[in-house]
Amino acid sequence: MKRILTAVSLLIALSVSVFAQELNNFSRGRQQVISPEINGEKVTFRLNANYATIVNLVGSWMENPYGEGVPMRKGQNGVWEITIDTPSPEIYTYNFVVDGVSVNDPQNYMVQRDGTRYLNMLMVPGERTENYFEANQRGTVTYRWYDSKILGINRRLTVYTPYGYETSGKKYPVLYLLHGAGGDEEAWTSMGRTVQILDNLIEKGLAKPMIVVMPNGNPGQQAAQPLGLPEKQIDRRDPAMTDAYVKSLCTEIVPFIEKNFRVIAKPESRAIAGLSMGGGHTITATNLYPAMFDWICPLSAAGSSTAEQITALKKAGVKLYFLACGTSDFLWEQSVTLDKTMTDCGLEHTFYKSDGGHVWANWRLYLNTFAPLLFK
Repeated sequence: MKRILTAVSLLIALSVSVFAQELNNFSRGRQQVISPEINGEKVTFRLNANYATIVNLVGSWMENPYGEGVPMRKGQNGVWEITIDTPSPEIYTYNFVVDGVSVNDPQNYMVQRDGTRYLNMLMVPGERTENYFEANQRGTVTYRWYDSKILGINRRLTVYTPYGYETSGKKYPVLYLLHGAGGDEEAWTSMGRTVQILDNLIEKGLAKPMIVVMPNGNPGQQAAQPLGLPEKQIDRRDPAMTDAYVKSLCTEIVPFIEKNFRVIAKPESRAIAGLSMGGGHTITATNLYPAMFDWICPLSAAGSSTAEQITALKKAGVKLYFLACGTSDFLWEQSVTLDKTMTDCGLEHTFYKSDGGHVWANWRLYLNTFAPLLFK
């Protein structure tokens, strides 16, 4: 028995040593640092890069987030460091520029994907961001594939089901949430924090439990680019392809969801919202199918409606038209024009104005604002 215990002790000691060596190999002997580190009104960024000669920090909170950034100082053991005032509560992105090359922060596991770019996140807690962090009761995100006869390809979409969906046996209303140009079916979950926002709002009783469907709005894509699937070339000059994606959304995606999920398949239980290009898709969908969605939320939208189209929505009995845009957004004037058209036609609506431009900080704010208004 003593020999057995001795052998076991040796094996444990050997495994611990191997594990320690593996960690040492992984770090290649570099000093482990904390980055970013928020300490009240200050936040510190660090990068272990002894080989570097110039390291700058670039962040989306800066006046010029696409510039050269601000220089970091090299300290002991080759660790570069900079401490700045903590930005106001929001989710920001940042990266380091090391000798002219953009690199991510290897110590920060919080990243988001913007098209083909992966960016580190700095999440500053506060009242504005309290629903951007994980809730206690969390819903489920799944990917589903459907066949589109209109677009001629098999396509993927993202579906959020609220906490308790699997066991409740209930039917739920649905929000169709559309991304902007350069995005895909993961944009709203990656950059928009849709899952966290809905989880928190539902847990607090501020929003109705709902399903959220996030399709891919690029008609030639089967799915997000990281899957490496080939894209189909779409001839947008072909009259048969006019509004093809929007028609697919309304005549293929909506029926697919209503067949495969427990939903309330009525206009009063369907909402549609989208940002930028997706805002344009939102407007086009409701122009073409005015009786399909009772809750309409174009955000920083690239689109417009005629007086006749707005009148059709009014006749259909739309319950909420939530138009939102930043006052410095390059699409601001389009939103102002749409607001005037709805006012002239007597369609009751909300024009939600915010500071800032065409940025995710606004679109997260809008979702956090209009989601509690839906289906009530």
